[in-house]
Amino acid sequence: MRFLLRILDRLEETLIATLIGAATVVIFVAVAHRYTTDFVVTYRNLPGAMAAYKFLAGIHLSWAQELCIYMFVWMAKFGAAYGVRTGIHVGVDVLVLQLPPKWRKGTILFGLLCGALFTGIIGTMGASFVMGLSQTDQTSPDLELPSWIVYLCIPLGSYLMCFRFLQVAYSYFRFDDLPHHDHTHVEGIEVDTAVGPTPEGAR
Repeated sequence: MRFLLRILDRLEETLIATLIGAATVVIFVAVAHRYTTDFVVTYRNLPGAMAAYKFLAGIHLSWAQELCIYMFVWMAKFGAAYGVRTGIHVGVDVLVLQLPPKWRKGTILFGLLCGALFTGIIGTMGASFVMGLSQTDQTSPDLELPSWIVYLCIPLGSYLMCFRFLQVAYSYFRFDDLPHHDHTHVEGIEVDTAVGPTPEGAR
């Protein structure tokens, strides 16, 4: 079971990182193409400008913006599930922390189960919507992708988020362990907490 969870964790992280990286590359290429084309048109009297314009005009990147929007939507849906697993979602817990331990645990579990219920409902409604959409010929404007593929992120991301809520709730119920994200921690950098001798002259 732990092995399967590690595979799921890795797939989740790889998908998010791939979508962010790919969207960044596509946006950079589209912007560079647009500004280079504008430059060539502005200085069309320069040697080789017309040849460069013909080359650039043959590259059609009208689909880039649409693709980036879809990639960011997919990244956001799966990133939300990642946020539940790692505890990086913002929450107001001032009142909860003032409760007695027994009431505090029950309140936190109730909140996690409500999150699982909500995302499960959204996932089910999204799945029904996608199934209905798959019976149509509707496509996206520029990429002409089947619309059901675009909206597939709703049930997939919501069900994954539901699973993460249940996973965190189970871990907290059994082991009193909640994921917490340290905003001061940088991945790959280990902080040496040992206090060394004070440099001479430093006060």
